[in-house]
Amino acid sequence: MSALTVSKEDEKRVKGMGFLNNRGTDLFSARVLTVNGKVTAAQHRCMADAAEKFGNGNLLYTTRLSVEIQGIPYDKINEFQHFIAKEGLVTGGTGAKVRPVVSCKGTTCQYGLLDSYALSEEIYKRFYEGYREVALPHKFKIAVGGCPNNCVKPNLNDVGIIGQRIPVVDTDMCKGCKKCAIEAVCPNHVAKVADGKIQIDEEQCRHCGRCIGKCPFHTIEDGTYGYKIYIGGRWGKKTAKGRALNKIFTTKEEALNVIEKAILFFRDNGMKGERFAETIERIGFENVEKELIE
Repeated sequence: MSALTVSKEDEKRVKGMGFLNNRGTDLFSARVLTVNGKVTAAQHRCMADAAEKFGNGNLLYTTRLSVEIQGIPYDKINEFQHFIAKEGLVTGGTGAKVRPVVSCKGTTCQYGLLDSYALSEEIYKRFYEGYREVALPHKFKIAVGGCPNNCVKPNLNDVGIIGQRIPVVDTDMCKGCKKCAIEAVCPNHVAKVADGKIQIDEEQCRHCGRCIGKCPFHTIEDGTYGYKIYIGGRWGKKTAKGRALNKIFTTKEEALNVIEKAILFFRDNGMKGERFAETIERIGFENVEKELIE
């Protein structure tokens, strides 16, 4: 196809299908969705074959862990979609709606405090696929982090989840050692022996769980698993660091319900063209938090 013959209307239409125009041409990049960046070997081979058959042979990985295949002619878009569908792959991830979910490797990482793959897949099915027809004031991004290391930056998403493990301290078991194993292992230096007993600053503790099981006298043998939820983060021309809700949620159902409330609150209260961070700023964090928690 000769250059620059695709109308703006058609360009907009296929963008809604996940095909982004390659500047100055009638070629497009297909945004192939992954669930949290994980694909099978067969799916990867399919994408590679599609890149050679329809595009310029390159696979590019986005910051949201989707895959873009460049150089696809406009008149090959439908054929491309049918080709990748044989391995269960689809295009999309654009528009003012819930976007595909990104997550870290907390399921297998030594620091992971939750099954980030399983949780992000559930969020993907429930809110990306399930809310596909729900129009929002702007895009809405969700990230799942397995621990406070924050590798996928959940607090820079509209909603972010971070796995937690809150230590349960049995001070009766503490011997007040001069060289405390818990104090030594705490990466944030918030666990200290004072007045002969281990004390953890609850305001500063990040609930990483590193201290659990480290004391030879069994002072901290267990911890409560939970979900810390941030709202109102964003990245781009304007940035905002999300703020954590003033509660650690201890069940997955609670956490998922908060996500749903946040999406619906944004749908009902956000102004067209504004991000969730701006909605929160306009209405007030405490007011939004109250709606989400109660």
